Amino acid sequence: MALSTKDLFRAARERAADGEPVAMTTVVATRGSTPQKAGARMLIFADGQMLGTIGGGCIEAEVWAEATRLLKRGDSALKEFVLADDPDHPGGDVCGGTMEVFIDVLKPASVAAKTGAGDATLSAARSAA
Repeated sequence: MALSTKDLFRAARERAADGEPVAMTTVVATRGSTPQKAGARMLIFADGQMLGTIGGGCIEAEVWAEATRLLKRGDSALKEFVLADDPDHPGGDVCGGTMEVFIDVLKPASVAAKTGAGDATLSAARSAA
């Protein structure tokens, strides 16, 4: 489900109020054919639920798996995902492009600071894009 960035930050803040870390995933760059472009966002919660979208299907499953690993470690990372079929396992990612996704693990104490600056952060991200 596509939601506004404001809605995603609001959901992150609500979960943080309950002491839960969340992973804000943001598509920062794409090359070739991809289901979403730079700026698409999705939240992944510690309980495995997702909110928002960065493209659906296999790419979201791959990003979800990486985000859940990072949530357990408490680390953030920039990851590259290639959306091309694996010849040994056809039927997966078929777009053919590449997506770079920043997975930002937000801990409860940092969520308030980041969501409070959400509009400035969003403006800077849009300017950079």
